[in-house]
Amino acid sequence: MAAQRRACGPPAEEMLRECARDVVAVAEGIREVSARTSSVLFAPALTGSARRRPRTGLAARWALLRTLTNRHGLGGSAIVAPDGVGHLLGAAGEALGRESLAALVAVTSLRLRIAAVLVDHPEFGHDPGMRRLTDAVTADRDPEAAVRALRALLKDRGAQRSLSALAPILAELLAVRGLLDEDPLSDETAWALAAGRELTAGPVTGFDASHLSVTDKGEGAAQAVELSAQEARSLVTEGSFLGFLRNIDALAGEARVLVQEVRGPDGVLRYVVQAPGTAPGRPRDDSPQDFAGAWRNLFLTDSPYTRSILLAIRDHGIPRGADLALVGHGEGGIALLNLAQDDEFCRAYRVTHVVAVGAQADDRRPADPRTWVAGITNRYDIVPALDGPVAPHPNRYRVDYTGPTREFPLCHLLRVYIDHLETVIPQARADVDRALAPYRGPVERTRVYRLRDRGRPPEGYPFLAVPTTSLATSAGPVDVPVRYYDSSAAHLCFPVDTDVARSLLPDVAWMVPTRLGRRALAVLSLYEHRCTTIGPYTELGLSVLVDDLWRPHAYDLAADLLRRADLRRTGRYVVALAVGTEEARAVAEEVWAQPAVGGSADVELQGRELRVHAPELGVSVEGRPGPGARCPEADWVLYGRRGESTVRTLVRAHGRPRIHARPRLRLRLDGAHGPLARHLQILELDAVRPGFVLSSPRFTAYRSAGAVLPR
Repeated sequence: MAAQRRACGPPAEEMLRECARDVVAVAEGIREVSARTSSVLFAPALTGSARRRPRTGLAARWALLRTLTNRHGLGGSAIVAPDGVGHLLGAAGEALGRESLAALVAVTSLRLRIAAVLVDHPEFGHDPGMRRLTDAVTADRDPEAAVRALRALLKDRGAQRSLSALAPILAELLAVRGLLDEDPLSDETAWALAAGRELTAGPVTGFDASHLSVTDKGEGAAQAVELSAQEARSLVTEGSFLGFLRNIDALAGEARVLVQEVRGPDGVLRYVVQAPGTAPGRPRDDSPQDFAGAWRNLFLTDSPYTRSILLAIRDHGIPRGADLALVGHGEGGIALLNLAQDDEFCRAYRVTHVVAVGAQADDRRPADPRTWVAGITNRYDIVPALDGPVAPHPNRYRVDYTGPTREFPLCHLLRVYIDHLETVIPQARADVDRALAPYRGPVERTRVYRLRDRGRPPEGYPFLAVPTTSLATSAGPVDVPVRYYDSSAAHLCFPVDTDVARSLLPDVAWMVPTRLGRRALAVLSLYEHRCTTIGPYTELGLSVLVDDLWRPHAYDLAADLLRRADLRRTGRYVVALAVGTEEARAVAEEVWAQPAVGGSADVELQGRELRVHAPELGVSVEGRPGPGARCPEADWVLYGRRGESTVRTLVRAHGRPRIHARPRLRLRLDGAHGPLARHLQILELDAVRPGFVLSSPRFTAYRSAGAVLPR
């Protein structure tokens, strides 16, 4: 197949990238025309003419304005206008057409780039998280849909593959969203990404001590740490290219960099900084060696990773003017290239070599033109995301080879690169070793530094800063209380027949439904949990309000609204529950004693319309909650049943809940596929609308472990 493709011409992905470059050049030309037209529209001469000759001058300005804003013209929402007039044009574009022609053409280029990435790696298009993110960003709809999809992907503990897939195409995805945004002032960043230009925030702050304070911007930190005896034995004692890579591989998982002093063949002491790539898994608060750090590192030279390495070099005490070689993999290679681009850093040290393995090095220009830069990439490794040919340079060395390992992210692993340097491209290893000849000698000193992100409070602080304990479940250990960092919820409250509601409760005399007049209250709770300590999942639950288990009174519910949640006597008995993951099902049944079944659902609870579609469960909800008013926090007491005991769970929430008195929501049941749909049919909730709805578009919460009651 590969031979056939070569015989037919350039690979498809290269043709797509070439086409994307041509299309974005057209988009830039359209944007320049828009800018010139905008300048003419607000030129003093034309403004004065409109005042002196309103009949012709105003007509000319109106024609120009229509050209800028009409959907059959330039579109208008991506126009650079003087003195903040872009807001006016953006409003006119909203009214007359909204979509900028330049932006739409650029979007075509961006989609071509995404298609180029997916040609060699079609599996990324089948990943559910990536598919949802791509659809959300490229669709011209709710701007927050992309944010929610990205957040869910980043917080998913099992999404390492999807996170790796994001690395080369996230710039394109975010640029599409920015170019479709109606705010004209948000275009500049997106346009730079669309055109393939690098975003920078200036130089890396220099090497002056006043710039390197850990408190400066609060970003980046480095602390010298000791190695275990086994780790110390695994480090090489003789300088070589593969030796430096093996050092990085040995310490890559803990956000640690090495600074080694090597005595060269000429007796001169030189220094080698070795930096690892992105650690697998979701973003972490304590380290810049994660996906979020890699993203900032790619577009901002002043990133936490780069600053942390800079602090490690300063702490090591390398004398000014010393020879320095920088060797990195992936994100570490990009951070070191950022250092090499800084004028002040290169004045402090003589950066002789930069070697980046599995990192895009072609668009980085060192501040010192004498610096020798090498980039080694596997063609199947999409993290470097090479884009087109690069002009030859005497101090540039590039190897872009086709390795036997096609599967991603396996082909990005450093140990795979090391193996390929020994077996597939030994000539590249020999060439780099020859260039690093001044550093081939005994290692006289090694120090290891752990890198840190900026100091910040724990996630969810202070509300979710609660003591925890670990409980064993069939799905593995779980920390309780379970914490919900980012969730949405809608509680549909239905007045129902008291006797029917009573039939759904346990067959014990002392558990009775709470009466509101002559009716009981059933609650259908819809949740989208985007970030939790047991992973993201959806939750659909049916519960019935019940009285105090020991001393029920007629007005317990009204009195409980004035009490703290932990002092409440009433609660909701969970009749049926459907959750999207096995971990959530195990916790619900084994920790909270709630009858849970597995069942996935497509849930959207953050827009003006609520939408829930769960074909596996036979349940769907659609409609608008209607006008709402703020109400107190929706804390709850939930009851479950285990054997002869009742289990009480406390749920504390923090957000901005609203109550909707006239909801226009409709519950539909497409066949009873499980206990949830069956109980909903018994209550006949699909035949009526809810009496009121409590909604929380975004909230945090925690659920305690279930307390067993002798009742």
